[in-house]
Amino acid sequence: MQRRQSRVQTAMKTFSGLTELGISNGEDLKETLTNCTEPLKAIDQFQMENGILLPTLQSALPFLDLHGTPRLEFHQSVFDELREKLMERVATIAEGKEEDRYNKLEELLEKSFPLVKMPSIQPVVMQVMKHLPKVPEKKLKQVMADKELYKVCAVEVKRQIWQDNQALFGDEVSPLLKQYIVEKEAALFSTDLSILHNFFTPSPKTRRQGEVVQQLTQMIGKNVKLYDMVLQFLRTLFLRTRNVHYCTLRAELLMSLHDLDISEICLVDPCHKFTWCLDACIREKFVDAKRARELQGFLDGVKKGQEQVLGDLSMILCDPFASNTLVLSTVRNLQELLSQDALPRDSTDLLLLLRMLSLGQGAWDMIDSQVFKEPRLDLEVVTRFLPAMMSIVVDDYTFTVEQKLPSEEKTSVTYPTTLPDTFTKFLQENRVACEMGLYYVLHIAKQRNKNALQRMLPALVETHNDMGFGDIFLHLLTGHLTLLSDEFGTDEFCATVFDSFLLTSCSSKENVHRHTLRLLNHLHQKVLPSYMETLMKTLEPPKQSSEPVKELYTQLVEKLEAQKRSPPQPDEPPPLDLGLHPVTVPTTATTTTTTTSSTPIPTTPV
Repeated sequence: MQRRQSRVQTAMKTFSGLTELGISNGEDLKETLTNCTEPLKAIDQFQMENGILLPTLQSALPFLDLHGTPRLEFHQSVFDELREKLMERVATIAEGKEEDRYNKLEELLEKSFPLVKMPSIQPVVMQVMKHLPKVPEKKLKQVMADKELYKVCAVEVKRQIWQDNQALFGDEVSPLLKQYIVEKEAALFSTDLSILHNFFTPSPKTRRQGEVVQQLTQMIGKNVKLYDMVLQFLRTLFLRTRNVHYCTLRAELLMSLHDLDISEICLVDPCHKFTWCLDACIREKFVDAKRARELQGFLDGVKKGQEQVLGDLSMILCDPFASNTLVLSTVRNLQELLSQDALPRDSTDLLLLLRMLSLGQGAWDMIDSQVFKEPRLDLEVVTRFLPAMMSIVVDDYTFTVEQKLPSEEKTSVTYPTTLPDTFTKFLQENRVACEMGLYYVLHIAKQRNKNALQRMLPALVETHNDMGFGDIFLHLLTGHLTLLSDEFGTDEFCATVFDSFLLTSCSSKENVHRHTLRLLNHLHQKVLPSYMETLMKTLEPPKQSSEPVKELYTQLVEKLEAQKRSPPQPDEPPPLDLGLHPVTVPTTATTTTTTTSSTPIPTTPV
């Protein structure tokens, strides 16, 4: 009984719009049958008046009756066919060039909208609204007020609602932004450690094909107002969280619109050409001289009164993929300077790379303070830090070459165990210098330079804003350390990696704890059992640890137990083509001379 009443109520609600259009509904039939004396004749009359009014079909109905085909089934099939034809016609009118095409659609919407809640008619109403560039405000308000209608309406209609309802648009966008951050962090904490497949491996084109970027692109369409809203959301979240992945999304979203040739947005975003040029550099993981000049032209072209553009440019340069490209280009530039026996201050390309790196790292401060002024690069980074870094490069190269010489040709050169004071000081006090120092550590790990790592890693315990314990650096470092897996069989190397670096912050920084467990899950079979036992006691998660840390520790315990039951057989590591290129480096004496050269330092702003 209750189910029958529910069906009746649903039917009443569904057909409530028919009365408004002068079409008989269930209530009319009920009233007719209640007041009539001959029900069968009343039903026939009702069918005649409300059936398909085509004389040619009337003769077919008795024939269908003879075949046992219900009238409902017949009418439904005809109705479905007519509905599809009508929807096709609506699309054809919208795509046409007639001046009054939108007037026709508005008239159709006015006639059909009372039936918008009828499931069989609703697709037609939604199709008409979808193709109207400007849906009447009254209709939009009705759709927005009804959750069911709002849910099923096309994104083209939702855009018209969102552009005047920032809060509602924010509710739609917020889950996507959260999903994006979760995906980026999941990539950083992936259990797959590899130098060939890491966080920076996907190309820019591949990254912006991701679900979140594509959904946001579709939601924005060609609507400049919605695009500006999304950018404001990203700036606000970046300020609130300092999470640099929001900067990545800002660049990816613009380039996704660029791929679709959405000129309505690309032409009005002053960062478009800069981002496009930088995107090409990120794709090639290098900023060549030609593109460096183009990027410099965009930076120098910011006009007076438009300084606010620097805020968006700094966010784009703060994108980790952009920073990665800039620093890799800087390290390569330094290698070329060494081969040419030249100073850092003599390279305009290097100075531009440092300028962009500085602008990107100052993004949060600039947006927070609303002082849109390009930060002045500390010239001591060029005149003191980089020469110190180049001397370290020479030390590493000299020692590597020395080890390859026959014993009778070796000299008494000893590898230094300490770093220049200038180098460690800048690691602690200057974020641009610290970024370059961290990437040099990755560079020597990629070259499997054990001695250089043992010299450098302890210095990373104290870095500017604890950059040495950032997730992106630790993600890359753990992947690079897999190239030195055999070295973990010595107490000396393990003590450097764990005791002198990672374990110094495991107890206070959960992300370091997590990266350390990731590394051990990958290399546990290489570590000496006695040392591994000590590590397991140190790394046991406290009760307040997060589930990912506890899960990683549990996995490590299970792997160690399995290893005890069946020790692994040694296998040959697969050959890796890392694309390393030999660099000609001058002698230490030459470098010392160049770093103390009396060449005048440029005094123009960098």
